[in-house]
Amino acid sequence: MKKTIAILFLGIAMLQAKAQQTQHSASINIIPIPVSVQQGMGSFLLQPTAKIGYTNNKQVQAIAQQMQQKIARSTGYSLAESKNIKDATIQLQLLNNWDTLLGKEGYRLNVTPTNVLIQANAPAGIYYGVQSFWQLLPAAIESKSIVNHIKWQVPEVNITDYPRFEWRGLMFDVARHFFTKQQVMDYIDEMAKYKFNILHLHLTDDEGWRIEIKGLPRLTEVGAWNVKKVGYFGTFKAPRPDEPRNYGGYYTQDDIKEMVAYAQQHYVNILPEIDVPGHSLAAIVSYPDLSCTVGADKYQVRSGEEIMDWSHGAPPIALIDNTLCPANPKVYTFLDTVFSQVAKLFPFPYIHVGGDECPKNFWEKSPEIKQLMKKEGLKTMEEVQSYFEKRIEKIVESKGKKFMGWDEILEGGLAPNAVVMSWRGMKGGIEAAKMKHQVVMSPTTFAYLDYMQGDSIIEPRVYATLRLQKAYEFEPVPDSVDSKYILGGQANLWTEQVYNTRHLQYMTWPRAFAVSETVWSPKGNKNWNDFVSRVEHQFKRLDIEQVKYAPSMYDPIFNASKNEDGTLKIEMSTEVPDLQIHYSFDNSFPDQYYPVYTTPLTPPEDAVMLKVITYRGDKPMGRMIAMPISELKKRAGIK
Repeated sequence: MKKTIAILFLGIAMLQAKAQQTQHSASINIIPIPVSVQQGMGSFLLQPTAKIGYTNNKQVQAIAQQMQQKIARSTGYSLAESKNIKDATIQLQLLNNWDTLLGKEGYRLNVTPTNVLIQANAPAGIYYGVQSFWQLLPAAIESKSIVNHIKWQVPEVNITDYPRFEWRGLMFDVARHFFTKQQVMDYIDEMAKYKFNILHLHLTDDEGWRIEIKGLPRLTEVGAWNVKKVGYFGTFKAPRPDEPRNYGGYYTQDDIKEMVAYAQQHYVNILPEIDVPGHSLAAIVSYPDLSCTVGADKYQVRSGEEIMDWSHGAPPIALIDNTLCPANPKVYTFLDTVFSQVAKLFPFPYIHVGGDECPKNFWEKSPEIKQLMKKEGLKTMEEVQSYFEKRIEKIVESKGKKFMGWDEILEGGLAPNAVVMSWRGMKGGIEAAKMKHQVVMSPTTFAYLDYMQGDSIIEPRVYATLRLQKAYEFEPVPDSVDSKYILGGQANLWTEQVYNTRHLQYMTWPRAFAVSETVWSPKGNKNWNDFVSRVEHQFKRLDIEQVKYAPSMYDPIFNASKNEDGTLKIEMSTEVPDLQIHYSFDNSFPDQYYPVYTTPLTPPEDAVMLKVITYRGDKPMGRMIAMPISELKKRAGIK
């Protein structure tokens, strides 16, 4: 009898565990996925009478006030403050004894049917615990106005969480197209929710100089403005002399201070980038004597016209000289002034100096460069750039900052203390790490958010594609290097083709979710199918918040090849596992009643268009895509 009862209890326990596991997968949709999640059977209901209490600390108090404001905005509840933290419904508590497991940014979040407790060693951990708490609440918490007739319910859960990497970055290019101070702060709002902690601002380029430097007024009077053009950047006609140069803008030093302070309130550091010696046309137009090239005083800030010949690969051949002159003493005086002011404006320990895609064909013709090479014993143009980088490193370090650049700074010899940001795949990062330099991985193969997210037939055209599933495969630590040299990872959003903030959002989400999970969560916790489910829940939150995102993960992947008889063979697949692809060849618009793709297709002889759409049951998920048969034949190499 006892054995029967024991078996009965074991069966009940297994059923409860199964129910708990099912509930977990249905309701814990946090991105990035935490280190440890233990879910109970109950739930916590946020009531109008709830009180908030917190450790007596100014930063924790500010986090509590942020919570009060957000809760009031969407629920209408005004949470009173409790003088005794133990009597509060929501408790934000700094630990008395340092928990080595949590570190500076980790937290413990314990939700019971009666209260919510967030504990951490430091305010940053409290902040990240709050971000996870938001994601446990119904999606309506993201509403900008009060939502009635809803239960503000949170599952009972115990979470222990801390980041895998200290460097969790997003790069925002504000040079190619200018984005306002408010738009930058809005971007900070979104990235902080997903535990990114570094905003890399690309502040200067051929298209604009975006930061006020006192004593160098032409940088913003002239260098911050070009001619507005739309279309495919890089293919525009050169502006006419009479076209107004009134498109652009810049940040005053007060703007920078405000953005830095705002970022700090969201536990985000801002990394400034001044891109030199290439990508410097805006600076040269402002001050032509920074160039090696005669005639630089006739140049104009680029508006998107072609200025580089990439047909021979990298580095490009410059059609005009967009480089600062390494042989010109004025360049180093100029950069000393710039980095002095940048260092004072940005408290983050690093300054990024670019160093990428520097054309050298004008240097090869320069008498000043030849003289420099002779004097310094430099044999190649790469060594000329290395000479420049080493001098810049000394300037940056003299301001109390660490010197960082793109992986091209490896060529010709690396500056002694340089930190390398590896963008041309992982190779540069591996090389730098083996030389015992610190590295941030931001490879094009996994982390370039300006790339297309789906098929070029429907996405805004760019020269490469990076799908969500590929971004999720990002692993910043290669097997061949010591992980202690890898600071972390970063996703980069270049904005040549990004003209407005809605498209900025579209290009960032959901791929930034994938990078967020890579740089925060344990490698072993990542699971593609589970991630997709959590992304879909985040979509609901973004919808309510009115933040745009790309639905590209629902669109089919096309693969065109030849059958044995030379006819076109069309194969299709999906990133999301549970979708059906419905299609037509008769120019009509398929829905869930049309044929479902199951095996490779050969189009009817005279068909001109394949139209496809993905469904989950009776619900359309992907976009209607019209794919010309001629395009598929071209991809298959059929004439």
